[in-house]
Amino acid sequence: MKIRERRKGNKVYYYLERSIRKGNKVIKKEKYLGIEIPKDIDKIKKEFSKDIQNDLYEKLNKIKKHFQEEWKRLPESIKEKELEEIAIAFTYNTNAIEGSTITLEESREIIHDKIAPNKPLRDVKETEAHSKVLLKMLKKEEKITSKLLLEWHKEIFGETKSDIAGKFRDYLVRVGPHLAPDWQDVEELMKDLVEFINKNKEKMNVVELSARTHYKFEKIHPFGDGNGRIGRLLMNYILWHAGFPMLIIEYKKRKSYYKALQKDEDMFVSYFFRRYLTIHKKRSIM
Repeated sequence: MKIRERRKGNKVYYYLERSIRKGNKVIKKEKYLGIEIPKDIDKIKKEFSKDIQNDLYEKLNKIKKHFQEEWKRLPESIKEKELEEIAIAFTYNTNAIEGSTITLEESREIIHDKIAPNKPLRDVKETEAHSKVLLKMLKKEEKITSKLLLEWHKEIFGETKSDIAGKFRDYLVRVGPHLAPDWQDVEELMKDLVEFINKNKEKMNVVELSARTHYKFEKIHPFGDGNGRIGRLLMNYILWHAGFPMLIIEYKKRKSYYKALQKDEDMFVSYFFRRYLTIHKKRSIM
């Protein structure tokens, strides 16, 4: 958000300006301030941001409403098929981001047809395990706890990374330029994260909560490996059980995702909102 000045003749007029992405375009929202910057400019900035946020939240609530209407119309047998399609797409993309060699079609063969392709056994096992955890978590809501996240991790990596599966790391790790917190602080940081989630479930917009949770989780990086996959499960668990459709981070869009994670939390939330509105655009304008 910036204060802009415009001159007309000898007079200067001040405006608040904020750029917002709408689809493929960037539009500017303005608020006229007057011929001088008001003394309560901080208050005006907050109100201006709140007005913009309200527009955003209205779109997000439309997405939820229309998704729920669509989902309720589906017969139970069709819902099962839809859940499996979600599991195939999500599992393929989340694993591919982490270097899995399994293609989308091979993910379908593993999950739907129970056929193992001629690929590394580790990749096949993690595809099977991830889809099972995802389907189980979509069908059953449980209170989010550190124990639950450890269980997900153990179920996904128990056969392929038994030495670290279901355990918080006890060593330092670096993720690109980011040095994760000291391992001795991980349990306390995860406790704080769980508290943040459960405290804000009713207070914060759910899409924002999902985004902030994902960012915080990835910065803590509590596991020796598999943080991205557990983090993306967690953010979608929050969305799904609050009635919102999921956000699948596509493998082909991974660079913008990584870039957003390297920025500060508010910048990542802005990225998350843009991706979410883009993916569910039709539901936001129905």
